[in-house]
Amino acid sequence: MNLKLAIQLRHELHMHPELSYQEVWTKQHLMDFLKKHTTNLEIIDKGNYFYAKYTAGDDKPTVAFRADFDALPIPETIDLPWKSTVPGVSHKCGHDGHSATLAGFALEVDQKGANQNIIFLFQHAEETGQGAIECTEVIKEEKINEIFGYHNMSGIEYNAVHVIDGTAHCASKGMSIEMKGSPAHASQPENGINPSFAIARIIEALPELTSPEQYEGLVLCTVVQVEIGAENYGIAAHQGVLRLTIRAEKEAELKMLQKKIEDLALKLGKEQGIGVHFYDRDEFPETVNHQESVDKVRKVAAKKGFSLRELTSPYRASEDYGYYLKLVPGAYFYIGNGEEHPPIHTFEYDFRDEIIETGVEMFKGIVGME
Repeated sequence: MNLKLAIQLRHELHMHPELSYQEVWTKQHLMDFLKKHTTNLEIIDKGNYFYAKYTAGDDKPTVAFRADFDALPIPETIDLPWKSTVPGVSHKCGHDGHSATLAGFALEVDQKGANQNIIFLFQHAEETGQGAIECTEVIKEEKINEIFGYHNMSGIEYNAVHVIDGTAHCASKGMSIEMKGSPAHASQPENGINPSFAIARIIEALPELTSPEQYEGLVLCTVVQVEIGAENYGIAAHQGVLRLTIRAEKEAELKMLQKKIEDLALKLGKEQGIGVHFYDRDEFPETVNHQESVDKVRKVAAKKGFSLRELTSPYRASEDYGYYLKLVPGAYFYIGNGEEHPPIHTFEYDFRDEIIETGVEMFKGIVGME
């Protein structure tokens, strides 16, 4: 019965997706669901997010489980019975499934009890990297001892539990390099200062700045946008912006790469008389599993009879869950959608309802529930 309710909840969330920091309906619907179907949980509204709390006793440890609930600016193009009703927005990362899993687990704990204090943390704005920063306040407020979460993942074995020691997700950051020169008539470009050539030099230098022999782990830089001048054929370009996503297995090496790029931009700016300004956004930490916690995931998967698979390298994509793991022990694991299932963040993707049960059972096992 709880599984059926959780799947129904997932479909309802999918039909009403909301982007980061716009999750008003989503948050309220999840809170209403728990209020309707539980009697032993305290619901704590924190504004942008909320959590539910099960209390076993002051002398008991407190473990948290986190699910995200924001959607993506991707239109729904597949004909689902529960397809998105919001133009241009859909749950193409499966956060609807993560929240439904956590809600289903909350129902199980409410009905059967547990021997630990449990925090069911429903987090906003994962896609921008900001949600977890705000939610980490719960770690201290509730004196959380350990935290767990999972992500559905395509390209790996269906319904198997996948784990990795150490770094699970790379750190990343969005960099904007704004360069301003001075305008001139297009017939007299020598009278102005055009940043196009400096921006081109930075782009040209990126392969060398990210060459693998300089780093211990994976380091990447992706050009996401170049915008220089305007469509005015009488004026030479005099301002522009280069937007990059930098990514690395190790935060220290991410900072190293950023400094190299900034130093080059400042050097070119000084040489050519160009003003240079930097702006960062969508910053994600490295997500590093704690050994004891990830070993618990392994033991639960074995005890529950789920296939257990070891990942050989971290995911390049970033995950703001890493902010929690900087403050408290914990682990992030994965449940496979199947090798051939459409990848997350694509038009064809939809969360597989069947893995909700696996997620709930894994969470139950972690807190010692049969």
